[in-house]
Amino acid sequence: MAPARWWGYPAASPFMATDNDLDEAVQAAREAFPIWKARPLEDRQQCLHRIAYKLESRQDELRPILFHGEILAKIEIDNALRFLRFNVMSHKIEYEDEFVRIVSTYPPLGVIAAALVMGNCVSIKPSPMTPYATLKCVEYTLHLLPKGIEARMTTHPGIDKISFTESTATGRRIAESAGQSLKRVALELGGNDASIICADIEVDEVAARVAQGCFFHAGQMYVATRRVYVHRDILPQFRSTFIAAVQKIYHLVRDFLADSAKQAHTFSVGGPDRDGDPLPGLYISPTVVDRSPDNARIVQAEQFGPINPILEWSDEAELIHRVNATEGGLSACVWALDVATAERIARQLEVGTVWLNSFATPHPHGYFSGWKQSGIGGEWGRQGLLSYWHTKALQFYK
Repeated sequence: MAPARWWGYPAASPFMATDNDLDEAVQAAREAFPIWKARPLEDRQQCLHRIAYKLESRQDELRPILFHGEILAKIEIDNALRFLRFNVMSHKIEYEDEFVRIVSTYPPLGVIAAALVMGNCVSIKPSPMTPYATLKCVEYTLHLLPKGIEARMTTHPGIDKISFTESTATGRRIAESAGQSLKRVALELGGNDASIICADIEVDEVAARVAQGCFFHAGQMYVATRRVYVHRDILPQFRSTFIAAVQKIYHLVRDFLADSAKQAHTFSVGGPDRDGDPLPGLYISPTVVDRSPDNARIVQAEQFGPINPILEWSDEAELIHRVNATEGGLSACVWALDVATAERIARQLEVGTVWLNSFATPHPHGYFSGWKQSGIGGEWGRQGLLSYWHTKALQFYK
């Protein structure tokens, strides 16, 4: 590995893959594919359970690579393990009468960047910005499986499907490139998720939880809330409570800096300035914008940071129109004591997932997909896993 930067000092960086590296990786996957897909589903599941156990046993080494923060790193690893241990259902009988029985079977697609359990082989492309955790996971787990360049991956004839998570602009280029050879794609792209707050909620409780959904991970999650629509009847109370919760997040962290400064600790990098705020650099305080126009960029575009507009609503039909009037359609949240009201609103939203009375909490059993410009296809749940198989119908006539 070549030098990189780590807390101001050289650490390591991976070498960039060449076309030959990609060819060799795909060829290795192609050679392993017939053996791997022939293994029973239960065996493949056991392999993934062993991988989960291995990653769990090495998580102390993975945490500092993932995050400079014990709690966030643990959450990230725990979520990865939960999804890795998700099991699948088997083939199913679709229809049967006295004349015919129709059975859906699911042969694996081939070489794909996901879904080992479905019998596919995998070519992994780590993010060039954060490759270390991916490389470490492969290092820890490769021996548990049987032996067996971004632009070129999308056109390589040996790759059967591309699974990609990132921006809508990059997703368009991947879809266009993969379409040259009619590859399947699963694209989880940008979102502009809304949280809808109904008038009957418990303001103190819900405002704090909505703030968590907005600013967790500094708002740098595709499922983070980007727009908060609050019913007019409770807007003043909700806004003040919400702002207090946001300020609490900021001051909680800033207090650590202030205490270290008070104790005359030495700051090797960063630290508070004379006003107690971080030094100039890549920092931004959690920000709430009050009642921006619906056509404002902060409402229409994905901010991907700790910035959120609070918007007012009173008429439900108008609310639905406003929430749906964006190019994205990844997910949303609806908060209401009356579950029937929450469900009625949720069913009208043009998004792939709606959480009722919760901020975004993806679950491995729930299909996760984007509508409109937020993606093609999806992941997780039975439907997501089946997207890594062909569907073959066997029709047995009696």
